[in-house]
Amino acid sequence: MKRTAFPRALTVLAALVATAASVSPAADAPKITLQPIYEGVAVERPVALVIPDDGSQRRFLVEQTGKIKILPADEGGTEATVFLDMTPVMGVEKDFEEGLLGLAFHPDYKENGRFYLTVSRQGPKRLVLAEYTVSKDDPAVADPTSERILMQVQQPEWNHNSGNIFFGPHDGMLYFCVGDGGRRNGVHLLSQKLTSWSGKVLRLDVDERTGSRPYGIPADNPFVKTPHAAPEIWAYGFRNPWGVTIDPESGIFYLADVGQDLYEEINVVEKGGNYGWNFREAAHVFPGQAALMEALGQKPGPPKDAVLIDPIHEYTRVDGLSITGGFVYRGEAIPALQGHFLYGDWRFGNLWALRYDPADKSVVNHLIEKPADVANPTTQPTGFYPDEKGEIIVLDWRGAIHRIVPVQ
Repeated sequence: MKRTAFPRALTVLAALVATAASVSPAADAPKITLQPIYEGVAVERPVALVIPDDGSQRRFLVEQTGKIKILPADEGGTEATVFLDMTPVMGVEKDFEEGLLGLAFHPDYKENGRFYLTVSRQGPKRLVLAEYTVSKDDPAVADPTSERILMQVQQPEWNHNSGNIFFGPHDGMLYFCVGDGGRRNGVHLLSQKLTSWSGKVLRLDVDERTGSRPYGIPADNPFVKTPHAAPEIWAYGFRNPWGVTIDPESGIFYLADVGQDLYEEINVVEKGGNYGWNFREAAHVFPGQAALMEALGQKPGPPKDAVLIDPIHEYTRVDGLSITGGFVYRGEAIPALQGHFLYGDWRFGNLWALRYDPADKSVVNHLIEKPADVANPTTQPTGFYPDEKGEIIVLDWRGAIHRIVPVQ
C-alpha cells in the first residue's frame, strides 16, 4: 500500500503550523457524513473497488491480502463470492505495502473477459502486471490458469510499490503506476532515470504487440524516440502514487503522490512531465537529497535543463501523513461536490474535495471530514470509488466500507 515517515522533530511540526492553511479554503463546504455499508461482509484491507463496464453492475472488491471478491447486490447483504484468490501465487515479505494492489477491467470486458491486476512476488522481489480472463463456464469466477504476464518491475525494497492501474477513458490505454523502489530519500535514484520503470506512470496498449513485448508501445508515448529511455514511460519523478484517475468529462489526470517527511501532494499529470522526486518533495527542495548525493559522490540538485512541474496542491504534517487519492465526483446526491476531486489522509482520516480550474490553475479545497480523534478516525481511507450511479464509496484500511452521503 503506502507509507510515510513521521517528522524528524517537533520543531519541524511547529514550524509547519504557521503555513498549514489549505489553498483557497471556502466557507460553503458541503456537509457530509460517512455511512457504513456491507457491515455483514468480512473485509480485509480493501484497496480497490471496480465495476466493469459489462452491464452487470457488479462491484469487485480488491483485498490487499490476496482476494478479489464480488460484493452482494444488497449493501445490507452478508455473502460475498470469491472471484479470484491470488494468495497461493503472490509473495509478500512485508504485508504493509506488498500484496494484491490493483485491478482494471478491459474496456471490452463484456466481450473478451480480460482483466488486469498488479501483485507482489519474491525471488527476485518484483511487482507483476498480469492479464487474466474470466472462466468460460462461470462469469462469477476468474480462470486462475489464464495468467499472461505483461511486465515484471524489479523492486529493491518492500515498500513504494504503488501498483495503481486503470484504462484511460478516451484512449483505451492501460496506465500503470510504479513507486520509486522504496526506502527513504529515494536512495535508489530511480524516479529520475528514464532507463527505469520505477517512480513512473507507464502507458501500454494491451491489444497490440511491439516486437517481442507482450504488449504494445503507443506511438504517441513521449519517450518512444528518446535514446535508451523506456518507451513505456508517460510521466516520471514520482515517489509512491496512490490514488490516480483521469476524469472522463474534463480529461484531467489527477495523481496523489505520498510524501516522505513534510508534504503530501496532488499532481495534474502531463505527457512527458517530470514531477520532481527526489529533487523535490511536493513544490519544495527536498532537504535529504543533497546529503544523499554527496554520500554517493554525485552532484546534488536537478540538471540545469530539468523542468520540474509543481503539484496543484499540497498539505503538511499538520493535516496528515499519507495521501490517498480518489476520483472526480459526477454524481447527483451531493451537488456541491460536482467536479471535485475526492481525496483523504490515510493516517489522520481527514477527507477533502478539491476543485481545480485548468484555465487559471486555481484550486478550491474543502475539508469535508475532520475526525474528532485522529488516533481513531471514522475511516482510514485506502481509496475513493464511484458506484454504478457515480456516488461515493470509501474503503477503510481497517476492513470497513462507507458511503459519503449528504447531511439532511
